[in-house]
Parts: sequence; structure tokens; C-alpha cells
Amino acid sequence: MLLTVLGCRAGMPADGVPSSGYLVQTGGARILLDCGPGTATALSALTAPTALDAVVISHFHTDHCYDLLPLGKSLLARLAPMPGGPPQPDDFRPVPLYVPSGARSLFERWAALFPVTTMPVLDRAFDLAFDVREYQPGDRVTIGDCTAELHSLRHVKPNCGIRLTCPTGTLAYTGDTGPTPALLGLAAGADVLLAEATLAETDRTDHGHLSGADAGAAAAVADVNHLVLTHFAAGDEEWLRGLAMAAASEFTGRITLAEPGLTIPVADRR
Repeated sequence: MLLTVLGCRAGMPADGVPSSGYLVQTGGARILLDCGPGTATALSALTAPTALDAVVISHFHTDHCYDLLPLGKSLLARLAPMPGGPPQPDDFRPVPLYVPSGARSLFERWAALFPVTTMPVLDRAFDLAFDVREYQPGDRVTIGDCTAELHSLRHVKPNCGIRLTCPTGTLAYTGDTGPTPALLGLAAGADVLLAEATLAETDRTDHGHLSGADAGAAAAVADVNHLVLTHFAAGDEEWLRGLAMAAASEFTGRITLAEPGLTIPVADRR
């Protein structure tokens, strides 16, 4: 299993860095975890969107899902090639899209926002490009050689952390969450914990985010092998070092700061 960071900024892209998006590749699957602004462009530098076996969205905040529309239109391009443009392969399959329950009504409104009247097929991202599959917390789905488990976590918008297990390793990804005992169920024994570290201090509000120290504490309790911090509110090097140092005050294992293009092996430590 390989984890590649496409984007790691909280909120909107900044300093040339996309928002949340992560490509996971195994022997039998290519999975996109979240799809924030800028992710579709970053993904296109690594693989065609048609090569994806699934997209899994943790929650519906823009920095985690905004690029679903351009990604969907990219998938549809082979059904509506530009006049005089290069020929497109004639094979087509929708990409499974796993999203929180209630997404279909949102998608209907979203797809209608920017109509292409001369090529109406391009307006069908969510009923043709994607095979939309709504999930509930606690669901477990099979994607290629992976099992994906959805764990409800603490955030102002319903958010599920995603635990991916394949024959060679286990990756746990938080999406957005505040400190919660549910992080243990998500991350227990994981080879890599990809954890948001948005704040310098613990979030005492109802919004729900982790600090560097919170992420480190969760990694320690869950006995993970490698902690990867992501979802940064700033790109300043001193700020990032502070997050890593705070995490290290709680967790003695390996700690890595996410950055675009970084590829991390997710290997079973047993």
C-alpha cells in the first residue's frame, strides 16, 4: 500500500498547495480519499481519473469535496470529446463514489450550477460519471483488495474517519475531527495514521479539530506505527515544526509532516 499526498491545506488552497486529497494505491485498487480544491489537478499529474477504483469522502466541507465536480466532468470527457479534438477511448465505467448519507439531493443542485448547453452529458457528473453510494457510520465496504471501514468522529459536519485495510497494511485517516475516544476504534494498531493537525491548541469549541498534541496523543493510545500530520492551517515552517514537536511530546514513534507529492509506504509492521 502506498499513500500519496495530493493536498494538505485546511480550508482553501494556499501557497500552491491543494486542500485535502490523498491517493492510496495497493496491488488491487486505486482509491482517492477526499477531493478538496486543487486535488483534481494534482491527481491528473499521477494518474487518469478513469484509473480510480473508488473515491471516498469523509464529509461535506468544501476543502474535502469541492473538486468532485471537475473530477466528474473529467470522467465524462470521453463521452463528449471536443469537436476536432483528440479521439477518446470508447470504454466507459462510472467510478464508485462513497459519500455520507443524504448526498444525492446536494449533488442534484451542484451538477446544475454550471450547465454546458451544447454538451449536456457534461452536466451528469453525479448520475453518470460516478456511481454514488451513500454510507452510514459503521459501514464496511470492499474496494478491490481493500476493506474500508467508516468511523463516526467529532466534527461540526457529520464526518467519518476511513480505515483502509489491505493484505499488506492498514491506513487510518481522520478526515476532520476533534479529540474523541472514537479515534481509538479508527486507528487501533494502524501502520499509518493520517491525522489532521489544524490547530496549535486543543479545540474547546463545538467545531472539532485536532492540535498537533491531540494527534500525537491519539497515535500513542492507538499504538500506531507512523503518524502523518496533515490539514494545515498555515504553511509557515516554524508553525509546522511546532505541530510536529507538539505531536512528539505525546507520541514517540515516527512522525511525518504531509506535503504535496509525498509518497509513504503503508507496510504491515508484523
